[in-house]
Amino acid sequence: MFKKILKFASSHKLASGVIVFLLIGGGYFGYNKFFGNKNTTSYVTAAVQKGTIVVSVSGSGQVSASNQIDIKPKASGNVVYVGLSQGQEVKAGTLLVKLDATDAEKSVRDAEVNLESAKLSLEKLKGPEGLTVPKNKETAQEDLNKAYDDGFSSVSNAFLDLPSIMTGLNNLLLGSDKSLTNGTQNNVDFYADAVKNYDEKVLQYRDDTKAKYQRARDAYEKNYEDYKSANRLSDTATIDALINETYNTTKSISDAIKSANNLIQFYEDRLTERNLPHPSIADTHLSTLNTYTGQVNSHLSNLLNIKNTISNDKDAIANADLDVQSQELTVKQRENALLDAQQNLENYYIRAPFDGVVAAINVKKGDSASSGSAVVTFITRQKIAEISLNEVDVAKVKVGQKVTLFFDAIPDLSITGEVSEIDIIGTVSQGVVTYNVKIGFDTQDERVKSGMSVSAAIITDMKQDVLLVPNAAVKSNGGQYVEVWENNVPRNQTVETGLSNDTMTEITSGLKEDDRVVTQTTTATTKTTTQTTNTGVRIPGVGGFGRD
Repeated sequence: MFKKILKFASSHKLASGVIVFLLIGGGYFGYNKFFGNKNTTSYVTAAVQKGTIVVSVSGSGQVSASNQIDIKPKASGNVVYVGLSQGQEVKAGTLLVKLDATDAEKSVRDAEVNLESAKLSLEKLKGPEGLTVPKNKETAQEDLNKAYDDGFSSVSNAFLDLPSIMTGLNNLLLGSDKSLTNGTQNNVDFYADAVKNYDEKVLQYRDDTKAKYQRARDAYEKNYEDYKSANRLSDTATIDALINETYNTTKSISDAIKSANNLIQFYEDRLTERNLPHPSIADTHLSTLNTYTGQVNSHLSNLLNIKNTISNDKDAIANADLDVQSQELTVKQRENALLDAQQNLENYYIRAPFDGVVAAINVKKGDSASSGSAVVTFITRQKIAEISLNEVDVAKVKVGQKVTLFFDAIPDLSITGEVSEIDIIGTVSQGVVTYNVKIGFDTQDERVKSGMSVSAAIITDMKQDVLLVPNAAVKSNGGQYVEVWENNVPRNQTVETGLSNDTMTEITSGLKEDDRVVTQTTTATTKTTTQTTNTGVRIPGVGGFGRD
């Protein structure tokens, strides 16, 4: 048959060409009819659902004890007792090691005897009823009362003279004696102007005299008003203040008198140097100032004496109980000495500082221990994780954030915890900055040992009951949008997003629950499926979540 066809084709070439064309065209048409255009587009969709989204940062490190210390005795001595073994679990306060405390025990006994002796001496001073009023206390109080009365008398005597002194100073300095100035200027300015061409220093004397007189005048006027408002029956605080004020006022007046005397004497000296006469009124002024000086010095002496008398009488009252107070102080000192001796004795007893486990014992009975050497290494049973984070991730972490921990050695175990401490200063290695983060365990598992490798997922943010879509559904074209599947046709929908992790994205606007969104476009020849995975980050009270 095949030979006949070849023979026909060779003898009828044109017809054979037409037939071949028809066979090829028909085959092509038939192929397209039955096997052709199968690359139709189809879509994988997912429903918009409410749920919880968790954002976390991850790090790795090792498990360690929450507290580990080398216990060093504060005293030195021979070891007389070792009451534990390595790996033993003990409670806080348990005696671990005892040193020879013979001398320390004797010191405690001596301190107890000394304290008892001091207490007996105090009882003798206080009398059988424990109350004693020193004999000189009442006398000292009477002396003080009399001193206040004498003090008010001294103030009164001062104010018999001070008003006339202040009036006389005013007239002497600010008045205009015709024999000096012909009434054209006050006396103090005359004395200065008369010799300023000889020595300008006189101007300093004049200014000093004016300033000190004004201070004395201000103090006197206030003091005089305070004096008029007080009397002998005023309280001791008022009289005390009045005596001190009057003493200080009298000192100011004395300074003003001295300054005026210096001015006039300087005036006379400059004239005498030039064999120039001076008016006799200047000598009269000096004589008057000398009289004032005698008066104020007498009052200053009396006021100072009464101030000292009052101070001494107060001290006498305060010292009236000196013997009792001194012995009470001795008792206190002996109590402190006993406390010190007891504390020193306690240094010979080395105890567990907290509940934990004995990790190592470095001494045995008969050894000599010193205050600089560790006798026991002690750790807590409570474990923590210490992980390392880079500078970007650590900026998101805060103390108190929840954590899920995973252990390489125990694949089926995850433990929740909480960030307890974050390094303030990072560690730089080969240009990379890292920060250590400590994480406390919520629960302890006996399988977890110090030194084990641990991975941690630290929850940095979380929202519950929010709209979520797979990350693959969110696209961008200058803004964010998703393809909503409606009536078997995708439609672009602008959305706003919130939190996002490695699997899901929060939708804050643009969608509603149960909307369907396109997560994957597929064809017949390259059909693929998208499956959202969820690596569990466990938080107490909340279900599993995706983590970054």
